[in-house]
Amino acid sequence: MNVRNETFMRFGVRPAPEKALKRENSCFGAFLMYLIHLNNAFLNILKKISMAKIKYIEFSGAEHEIDVSSGLTVMEGAIKNKIPGIDADCGGACACATCHVYVAKEWIEKLPPKEDSEEDMLDFAFDVKDNSRLSCQITVSDELDGLVVNMPEKQF
Repeated sequence: MNVRNETFMRFGVRPAPEKALKRENSCFGAFLMYLIHLNNAFLNILKKISMAKIKYIEFSGAEHEIDVSSGLTVMEGAIKNKIPGIDADCGGACACATCHVYVAKEWIEKLPPKEDSEEDMLDFAFDVKDNSRLSCQITVSDELDGLVVNMPEKQF
């Protein structure tokens, strides 16, 4: 088995048969068949990416429950889904406090502890509480499925 086939098999995708690629009359036809197969393989891989459901609650009480891919941050999930209330001015570099959220009490212990840089940035956040976190510092995983975060009245 060659390296290309091993890569496909690792993701549970059956590679295109070599003879199917050789059966085409032209290089272009074989190339098109190969691209179609790669597209199907890519779609199968995407189906296997795990997601966690995160509930964002605006200060007004409006709720947004979305699926966020594991590996993204809670902030990235909000920005990609246009959730109002998380500005993320620094883009997730932990250099501002405009992604400040309040984590639901039942989830506090399930998150990793705050690092010093996060504590420092929270000094600039509005109405900081014991359950305050910067959403750019919370990486989504399967364990965070069902996480609930509330937004403060304002960000700055």
